[in-house]
Amino acid sequence: MIEIKTAAYRRASFALALGSFLVFCNLYMFQPMLPLMAEKFNASAIEINWLLAASTLTLALTLVPWAIASEMIGRRKVMMLSLFLLPFAGMAMLLTDSLLMLTLARGLMGISLAGFAAVAVAYMAEEFTPKALMLAIGGYISANSLGGITGRLYGGFVTEYWGWEMAVIGMAIASLFGALLVNRLLPEQQYFTPKKGQFRSHNRNVIGHLKQRKLWLAMIIGGLNFALFVNLYTVMGFRLVAPPYSLSISLTSMIFLCYLTGTITAKFSGRWSQVYSPIYGMVLGTTVSVIGMWLASYDSLYAMIIGLLLISSGAFFTHSLAYAWVSQKADTAKATATALYLVHYYVGGSLGGFYLIACWQYGAWHGVLAGGMVLYGLIYLLCWLLHRCTVSQHKDDEIAALKETHPVV
Repeated sequence: MIEIKTAAYRRASFALALGSFLVFCNLYMFQPMLPLMAEKFNASAIEINWLLAASTLTLALTLVPWAIASEMIGRRKVMMLSLFLLPFAGMAMLLTDSLLMLTLARGLMGISLAGFAAVAVAYMAEEFTPKALMLAIGGYISANSLGGITGRLYGGFVTEYWGWEMAVIGMAIASLFGALLVNRLLPEQQYFTPKKGQFRSHNRNVIGHLKQRKLWLAMIIGGLNFALFVNLYTVMGFRLVAPPYSLSISLTSMIFLCYLTGTITAKFSGRWSQVYSPIYGMVLGTTVSVIGMWLASYDSLYAMIIGLLLISSGAFFTHSLAYAWVSQKADTAKATATALYLVHYYVGGSLGGFYLIACWQYGAWHGVLAGGMVLYGLIYLLCWLLHRCTVSQHKDDEIAALKETHPVV
């Protein structure tokens, strides 16, 4: 297996981080462009949100199919197919001037992205030693965050000065060269043998996970948390380009640097879960985000920035705890369980955009506050239900243990 501090480790970990970086650059490049694209296509904010939602929604819906495919043809083949599809999906966006066709091309992009996102961690788990795995995953997750930030900044700056078409062309070229480099560096699989006929088994695993309240409650928490987090930034973009601020797209895209605080709190969540209850941590993270949303309501750029920093800190903290919870509490087929969490996560991000943008269109930031509090209230309710479910299961386990040690004669 791939050991830490070896040439194979350096090559493989860099290749996986680069692939992750490319995936999230492509996924979020259009987010800062939305106000400009709404003007170009003479579309409402809700209509133009499909350019972001189409890719996140198709990514969510194809994660599990890609994971199943990797069981049959191998992880590496799926990852490389996914990366080499990116430049073609990107260039397809340039073949039309229709918003509908551009949205469909973005949907194709989401399908392409899902292949790498679905199986990269599984590849690491099978090919790396346990110690090397922990370090490699850390780099992989950091690349997720850095790719998302870079893609948004790139999309904002290039679109303002050279147009969205040049932004798409540049990203497609970078994706092609990146895919070629990943293909050259990423080692062939040695510790996984593809197996045919796994479709029914995976279906049983999916149904089994969804029947466990301790899992799907955390999945819904993750989905609602992401629905609020990513789309509060989208709404803030529309707010800042409108009067009285009237900021440029490039300046507005700078708000995504606030994501960096989430990288810190995501790492801190691991220490929290070793000492305190992860459920209490989800409540804490949600509360920090709520405070950030209310602080951002003040008509001050400083207050907005501080509010976004708090929203990012709380959201990443909650996401890390919920994601880890699902992975730890799944009794079997943990890879399928974490894929299901990501399905909820990205579906939440897709649908949450339409909800919060509608709140923005009909009630400005006060409407966003009201709509946001409804979803935050649901997260608090789900945390309470998850706590009750955990306490109830703990009591059942104690009773079962007593019956084993003191059987009734």
